[in-house]
Amino acid sequence: MVEPNSLDPQDRLLVEEARRIRERAYSPYSNFAVGAALRATDGSVHVGCNVENASFGLTLCAERSAVVSAVAQGCQQFEAIAIAAPGDDPWVWPCGACRQVLAEFGPNLTVFLVSESGKVARSTLLELLPHQFHFPGSEAGK
Repeated sequence: MVEPNSLDPQDRLLVEEARRIRERAYSPYSNFAVGAALRATDGSVHVGCNVENASFGLTLCAERSAVVSAVAQGCQQFEAIAIAAPGDDPWVWPCGACRQVLAEFGPNLTVFLVSESGKVARSTLLELLPHQFHFPGSEAGK
């Protein structure tokens, strides 16, 4: 666990943006609102929240929502993500699909998890997904 006040200003902003955007999540089925804030290598921050659907397989996670938003704005390289979710224990980690999508654009991402009470944990995408899939010969994920 990391003390939120010990985070540098850029990381603290990322955490606060994830908490803020969580309020916009559309989660009428699970009531499990998640927000994500993704920092690009140019310093810009892109946010996303989970958007559920009655056909559960069509639900979009907050992390992938943030990636899609960033890519639509022209950013494709990322250095950090903060994910804000309900509860305090256990931590809510990105699902496998989100981990792989994040690996496409930021294989060395720093990952901050933010609990409902504001506790923060830090990890890396390489720790969460040590054997990332990359298409042989592609430049993606490098």
